[in-house]
Amino acid sequence: QVHLVESGGGLVQPGGSLRLSCAASGSISTINVMGWYRQAPGKQRELVATIISGSRTNYADFVKGRFTISRDNAKNTVYLQMNSLKPEDTAVYYCLVVITGGSSWGQGTQVTVSS
Repeated sequence: QVHLVESGGGLVQPGGSLRLSCAASGSISTINVMGWYRQAPGKQRELVATIISGSRTNYADFVKGRFTISRDNAKNTVYLQMNSLKPEDTAVYYCLVVITGGSSWGQGTQVTVSS
């Protein structure tokens, strides 16, 4: 069982920045992929960014150049630095961790971009 704790969401004005964190604990053998997804009201959950063991990253087109995903393997933690935030970035952001034998989702953290 993998337990994920997310933090860092909140209310920010357009153009502002936030940094999300997701710390994994529990029965972790090998973390293969860590990533962030988001879900806005009335919409399906969508990929934001992923990072594979090592440093290979993948971003959705709508965040390229604005968001940066990174991970601290020693702490089993993944981060999402979000800059130049737009109102359309408003959503619940979920952390995903894929380990050998399964995957786990975080509880979600609300990000609201509004003036």
